[in-house]
Amino acid sequence: MVARRTVVMVDDLRSFVDGRSAQVARTSAAGVALLDRYRGGRLDELWLDHDLGGDDTIWPVIEVLEQAAFAERPFDIGVIKVHSANPCGAAKIAQVLRHWGYHVHVASGSWDVGYLEHPP
Repeated sequence: MVARRTVVMVDDLRSFVDGRSAQVARTSAAGVALLDRYRGGRLDELWLDHDLGGDDTIWPVIEVLEQAAFAERPFDIGVIKVHSANPCGAAKIAQVLRHWGYHVHVASGSWDVGYLEHPP
């Protein structure tokens, strides 16, 4: 029996190109709500984009992760993959989350994610 991996992606336009199973949030508010469902649970992978359309960014999600770590109750996440095409934003996300002890991999340009043909 193969264990199912728990994968969450917060990105307004991209999805996994291989069709892997993942829960996807398209806004920061939806990302916060989705992340809250895993408080006290395990996430194998959390994929983050920086710019989420319009004035929306990933920072509300980052703040939830920071606050949990500050309270000495960090989320149990195997790896956080930052796949943003915004290099400055990706670097800042990685810096902040590493400071709080999260395992972060900057995966900008990853072939794992691609743009949707028909954005929501």
